[in-house]
Amino acid sequence: MTRLILATRNAGKITELRAILADAGLTHELVGADAYPEIPDVKETGVTFAENALLKAHALAQATGHPAIADDSGLCVDVLGGAPGIFSARWAGRHGDDQANLDLLLAQLGDISDPHRAAHFACAAALALPDGTERVVEGRLTGTLRTAPAGTNGFGYDPILQPDGSARTCAELSPAEKNEISHRGKAFRALVPAIGELAG
Repeated sequence: MTRLILATRNAGKITELRAILADAGLTHELVGADAYPEIPDVKETGVTFAENALLKAHALAQATGHPAIADDSGLCVDVLGGAPGIFSARWAGRHGDDQANLDLLLAQLGDISDPHRAAHFACAAALALPDGTERVVEGRLTGTLRTAPAGTNGFGYDPILQPDGSARTCAELSPAEKNEISHRGKAFRALVPAIGELAG
């Protein structure tokens, strides 16, 4: 069985990606970056989601000798010109503080009326092989931002994005429902043929 490294230490994301890839029919052994604690985290110095995803995937593939997949994703708010974008995970200053990021964004949008609260989650998913071969694809989930969080599933900005056509936020959806429509689900399902072709 081919080992495939998921270039993240985020337990929620690892669980989500395992489910998405298994549902898509992949039979690879999926291992998170936490299986390699000696490998330092990669600095996300790119200026796009695709650049950051490729940086992480290449670093893990080189360090482990196994194919690696990575993603970079975030929330893009129309009225903020696409911000927080690539800075979504550290919008409030400290990387990965979901509550602080959520609170800051809601405060920034406090006087923005519902018709102007359009936003989307964007995800770039990348595959890199130890020989430098790469593929990158993108997915998005459009919706509207609620004025207060709702739901306990998911992570990040899930409690405030209500997908178009839904009456619930991403955090009110079951994991299976979210994976079906999510930006990450779309991106990784689009990457599956390349994984089968290049990392079979």
